[in-house]
Amino acid sequence: MLALFKKTLPWRTVLCLSAAAMLWGASQAAAAEAARRVNPPAVQSGSSSAASIVDPAAARKELYEQMSAATGIPWFRFAAIDQYERTIAKKKSTADALASSRITAISIPGPVWSGPLNPDQADTSPDSISFFGGMGVDGSGDGLADSSNDADQLYSMARHLLKYGNSANDFSIGVWEYYHNGRAAQRVAQFAKLYEHFGRLDLSGSAFPLPLGNKYAYRSTWGTGRSWGGARIHEGTDLFAPQGLPVRSTCFGIVETKGWNRYGGWRIGIRDIENRYHYYAHLSGYDKSVTRGDIVTPGQIIGWVGSSGYGSPGTQGKFPPHLHYGIYRDRGTTEWAFDPYPLLKQWENQEYRALRKNKKNK
Repeated sequence: MLALFKKTLPWRTVLCLSAAAMLWGASQAAAAEAARRVNPPAVQSGSSSAASIVDPAAARKELYEQMSAATGIPWFRFAAIDQYERTIAKKKSTADALASSRITAISIPGPVWSGPLNPDQADTSPDSISFFGGMGVDGSGDGLADSSNDADQLYSMARHLLKYGNSANDFSIGVWEYYHNGRAAQRVAQFAKLYEHFGRLDLSGSAFPLPLGNKYAYRSTWGTGRSWGGARIHEGTDLFAPQGLPVRSTCFGIVETKGWNRYGGWRIGIRDIENRYHYYAHLSGYDKSVTRGDIVTPGQIIGWVGSSGYGSPGTQGKFPPHLHYGIYRDRGTTEWAFDPYPLLKQWENQEYRALRKNKKNK
């Protein structure tokens, strides 16, 4: 009898695990009923139009719009998640980039796609993936849940999002439930707002932060020591200019922070579509029409040069008037500063060239 018990015990374990998996799958099915009412769209993973072949951004937008028509999720929400994935992705080798046939960057991790207990992490069967609680589904209509297929990836993400509803708040909840990262949900919401407002993917324009001329001076001051506020380095470039000279947005972006900082004084922070945070400090004041959450464009006046900071709110005059400009990149879990001086020179030279070109054309 003991020998028989030992022989049958593994089978009883397997049966218990299988039953548990089936019960878990049934409870998940009830929670996802709304999402399952959407039929898999017949969407191709790539576009065959000539314009899409020439312009990858056009191919991506075409795919977003097709998936939007099939699911009811606005195209700019797909674009926002895709862009966030692009900004936090690690750099790939040239060979990997050439080998990839994907046009979107949304890539659901293997255990999430196939199911954490799925013995076949390369599984493409929608039924077995569903049995193991995986997120992957067929979005192209070929009967496979292929993680290398753009349509399958987008439709799988859509099915996840639709479990929470289709409003802007529901979308943010769905994004948070996917990343379990509040900052990721904030970034995706910001990108969606930018794409919705401008109606296009290309938001790459730039401007020098001060009006061109001979009223300012700057050099590379990255990494120099700071004497006030403890041991720290200078994370930016100082552009010395007269008090009250207009300060301009360098990018298309969203105003993320505005107010007093004891180091930077009256400062404003703007997040662009590349997930870079542009920091403007020591201002004498702000343009009253610019508030947190507003969308700004390159060259738009956001404030004026001053000498605020190094103390409690309102402290002025502890140093000559100047604009401290810093730039930070968010990689999902960390945000780090890098030297803005090369970009400042690039933007300044671009504007000078554009002015000379306009003069010649007149």
